[in-house]
Amino acid sequence: MRDRVDGEGRDGEEKENVLGIDDSGRGPVIGPMVMAGVKVPAFMQEKFRELGVKDSKKLTASQREKLGEMIRKNSEFSIIRIWPYEIDFGNEAGINLNKLEAIKSAQIINDLKPDKAIIDCPSPNIPRWQAEVEKRLQLQKPCKVVCEHKADVNHPVVSAASIIAKVARDEEIAKIQKRIPEEIGSGYTSDPITVKFLEGNWEKYRDIFRQSWSTWQNHKNKKDQKEIFEYEGKDKEEQQF
Repeated sequence: MRDRVDGEGRDGEEKENVLGIDDSGRGPVIGPMVMAGVKVPAFMQEKFRELGVKDSKKLTASQREKLGEMIRKNSEFSIIRIWPYEIDFGNEAGINLNKLEAIKSAQIINDLKPDKAIIDCPSPNIPRWQAEVEKRLQLQKPCKVVCEHKADVNHPVVSAASIIAKVARDEEIAKIQKRIPEEIGSGYTSDPITVKFLEGNWEKYRDIFRQSWSTWQNHKNKKDQKEIFEYEGKDKEEQQF
């Protein structure tokens, strides 16, 4: 695979800069959600497609790493890591993941300043979510914002962003695993290894967990209920005495 990709649009017609934005790790109970933006000249979208750039979920880890390296060398990119404490704080403040993604998407657009931005929309209400992004833009020149479902499948530049985000998320999970002697799994509660780790360590490693997630809250609630029952039982014994 070549590191650098040469070429340009026909007669300069595709020289506008296009930005793709996607996320990785919305649902897991462990680790950050990562958002990435990849900006390239529009003609590079077809080049990316030819080189095998596609939705990160359709690639192996090895393929993602190789393509990720190529994408970085042929684009401007931005990576934002949204840590568990930030997600939890947002939930407490009434800022859910969809709104958080809108805020971070606008941050990426403001940083990379494209002519056009294509975003994989996380919300079922595309116009409303797009408005959340657009009202936060602070640009000196116009930027056309396009929000779509399955943009990571339909637009190579968004596929590229999905690859960059997934590789960065995997790197963060690997860092967490390095400092913990037990296997943590993928961080998703569909993963039996993660479920087992959560059950035995939800209190020990609080900083790696999204504590506003119901899967973490359930363990805390069980402990709280157990302590209440134990206190009530002890109180009854003292009254009888």
